[in-house]
Amino acid sequence: MTDWEDLRHFAALAQSGSLSAAARRLGVEHATVARRVTALEHDLALKLVDRRGRRLTLTADGVRVAAHLGAMEESALAVARVAAGARETIAGEVQISAPHSLAAAKLVAPLAELRRRHPGLALHLLGETRSASLDRREAEIAIRLSRPAEGDLVIRKLGEIAFAPYATAAYLANTPETDRRFIGYDAALEEAPQQVALRSLAADRPFALVASTLEIQLAAVRAGMGIAMLPEFMVEPGLDLTHVACEPPVPSREVWLAIHADLRNAAPIRAVAEAIEAAFR
Repeated sequence: MTDWEDLRHFAALAQSGSLSAAARRLGVEHATVARRVTALEHDLALKLVDRRGRRLTLTADGVRVAAHLGAMEESALAVARVAAGARETIAGEVQISAPHSLAAAKLVAPLAELRRRHPGLALHLLGETRSASLDRREAEIAIRLSRPAEGDLVIRKLGEIAFAPYATAAYLANTPETDRRFIGYDAALEEAPQQVALRSLAADRPFALVASTLEIQLAAVRAGMGIAMLPEFMVEPGLDLTHVACEPPVPSREVWLAIHADLRNAAPIRAVAEAIEAAFR
C-alpha cells in the first residue's frame, strides 16, 4: 500500500505550488516535503514533479495523481471532523477565526472567562480578514461579517455592528470642510460597506492614509490625520473623538457565527460558541 503520509505531502505540494508553502501548510520542514514526494515517486514508479532549478511543476502524471488525492483528502478531513464532533469533555484545542478588531474587543474577555472555568481548553484565536475554511478545519468556529453561503454549516446571527465617521474635535475645528482628509482601508477591503460609505462622504476629497487594520486607522484619527469610518465598539469615551455628520446614513454590518455541522455537538466547540453568543447578547 502507498504510504498515506507521502500522498498527503504531495497533495499539499500540488495545492500550494511550492515546497515552502506546502511545508508551512503542514507544519513541517520543506526538506520533509521533498523527501516524502521523492518516496512517493519511487513507490509509484512515476515522475510526479518536474524539477528545473528552483521551480517545481507537476508533470502530466503528477496532475492526474493530484486530481485523485483531492477526494481522498476530503474524506480524511470528514473522518477527522466526525471524531472531533464526538468529544464529550470541554478540553482540547478550539480554533476561532474572526476579524482582528472584533476579536480583540468582543471575544478575548469571554474566552478568558471560559478558559478559567475549563483550564483544559487550548484556544487559538485567529485574527484575520479572510474566510477560514471550516470544511478543511482551518478553524472550528468562524465569526464573519456577512452571512455564510457555502458549506454544510450551522450558522447563527450574533448581532450587528454600527459604523460611523469620527475625527478629533481639534481636527474638525481647525480644518475647513473642503480641506478635510480621510482614512480608510487598502484595496483588499475596497468594496466593504463601510469603505463605500466613507468614499461617498469623501466625495472628491483625497485620502490621507489607507491601512489594512482598524487599529491603524484609529491611531491615525487620534493623531489628527483625518476622518475614518470606525465601528462603534472601538470608540470608547476616553478617546475624545467626535462623530462627523454625514449623508447617506452610516452603514452597519451583520455578525454571524458559523460551525461545521459535523462539529456542532462537540462539547468544547459548543462551550466556546455559547460563550461568544453570550458576549454579543
